Amino acid sequence: MPNHAATVIAARRTPIATVGQRLAAMGVESLAALSIGATLGDARRVLGGDRPIGDVILGNCMGPGGNTARVASLAAGLDLSVPGMTVDRQCGSGLAAILVAAEQIRAGSRRMRVAGGAESASTAPTRISHDQTYTRAAFAPEGFPDPDMGPAAEALARSHGISRGEQDYYAARSHARAIAARNAGRFDEEIVAVNQVVADDGPRPMSTATLARFAPVFASAPGGTVTAGNSCRISDGGAAVALVPDADRGAAPGLTLVASATVGCDPATPGLGPVFALEKLLTETGIALDDIDAIEIVEAFAAQTLAVLTELGLATPNGVDDRVCADGGALALGHPWGASGAVSVVRLFSRLVRGGAPAGTLGLATAAIGGGMGVAALFRVVR
Repeated sequence: MPNHAATVIAARRTPIATVGQRLAAMGVESLAALSIGATLGDARRVLGGDRPIGDVILGNCMGPGGNTARVASLAAGLDLSVPGMTVDRQCGSGLAAILVAAEQIRAGSRRMRVAGGAESASTAPTRISHDQTYTRAAFAPEGFPDPDMGPAAEALARSHGISRGEQDYYAARSHARAIAARNAGRFDEEIVAVNQVVADDGPRPMSTATLARFAPVFASAPGGTVTAGNSCRISDGGAAVALVPDADRGAAPGLTLVASATVGCDPATPGLGPVFALEKLLTETGIALDDIDAIEIVEAFAAQTLAVLTELGLATPNGVDDRVCADGGALALGHPWGASGAVSVVRLFSRLVRGGAPAGTLGLATAAIGGGMGVAALFRVVR
């Protein structure tokens, strides 16, 4: 069976807006459609014309159902013959969708794939079960631990000895780097405007002194350290990439998928999923962590992110490795659940492809997933 490497040759995202704010009136299909349209426009430009599209695959967690990918595909003006598939792997959904698209190409398809994710927390429907409403479905069945991600982050802070000060410092780092990136124009080429919204809501000057004033929100006992300030904002947003067989990209630069790993772990500690996913990926490829030049992790909580980075040797009491979220992450930008994994790939594309990194440069995207899972994907710059 033919085996074609899949290469991302275009990547765009909407601004990321805090739930209930500037994108609150946009349904998930509209956010996805705008990302798809901008991505395909870029793909046509670098490829020198249209290419047939084999599928649209999108991650989504809390949408209205009805196959968001198909609805968004039609809303974006794609041909009626283009199918769509929606993937739910919780916070890893957007990255999972990209990996599914890449596997379709590796299996031999020569058609372009559009993949990514979208989430509109502002318009997510209320769900009803056994005459009761609920905000999220179970991540694990009865008899297994099933913590919400906030309390799980609090537990990781305790088990890993991550102090409130360390969490606030990391959150301030994320905001400072995102502001610097925005001011330098490093987000400009990746963002598609939505109703004249052209910038992310979240990044703002945040000193550790300011963050110290936030009260703990998840601890059931004194001594809690996880706050609204060192946690991500629930957000609205969409992101998409275009993938083609590497043999068909011509002179278009991009990110070729080298390898990926998706693993399960203890549902009691879902935030550690990226550790196990990355360990598996590195073992299977023989690539060392030191060989990777850019790392994007979905920063759901500073405590959870620091626990992962500490386990991987990327964080010490003296600071965090500069390769990690160099332009800030979800702590500053926000976390549109189903889109965030795809946003990480868009960010890698900007950091490495748009940023002029030489061919062969390696970039990593990774995310923790509710229910005890982790996903990691390794990409290489091609030119």
